[in-house]
Amino acid sequence: MKVKNQIILALDVEEKEKAFSILEETTQYLDTIKIGYPITLALGPKIITDIKDNFDVKIIADFKVADIDATNEKIVRNTLNYGADSIIVHGFTGEDSVTACKEAAENLGKEIFLLTEMSHPGADKFLKPVSLDIAQMGVELGIKNYVAPATKLDRLKKIREIVGKDAFIISPGVGFQGGEAKDTLNYANAAIIGRSIYNSESPQESLEQIIKSIS
Repeated sequence: MKVKNQIILALDVEEKEKAFSILEETTQYLDTIKIGYPITLALGPKIITDIKDNFDVKIIADFKVADIDATNEKIVRNTLNYGADSIIVHGFTGEDSVTACKEAAENLGKEIFLLTEMSHPGADKFLKPVSLDIAQMGVELGIKNYVAPATKLDRLKKIREIVGKDAFIISPGVGFQGGEAKDTLNYANAAIIGRSIYNSESPQESLEQIIKSIS
């Protein structure tokens, strides 16, 4: 996978008009966006199709899939059938649940991202103790794409060491949560940035400044 300018826009807005306005300002610099529950629950899953029909972007569905294998398969299949190119899944649910996601995506010619550790402080209590094991499980399952935190560079570095240089890591937490794009990209392939762009008075100018800071 390749990401233009190594930046993924987390489009966590809830209005279609605002979402499209932001995309119109930023897609000359971006070719990948991440959408999650806020926009999907507000507008319905067809928003995935609407974005794909109107903008030349890859969509990562950040649904953090975390259920039993049979349910995971349904979530992944239905999400990707709306047009998402890939979907983020939790690893703590174990090998059978993750494998169901991986196989469902591959059957559609698409991919999953395995979430190893989250970027917020609360993740330290429960996810941090197992995140390296989740990364190792991903390697053993042949998973190529991972999510690891920009706010915890020591953890991001360790996860990179486990998954290897050929794996593709995307990293949330840049901007409002405190992560720095340039530092993050020492270990990750792409930085995920949301509020610093979509809450800006000029999303385009904010994105241009971020790109300049990492060039």
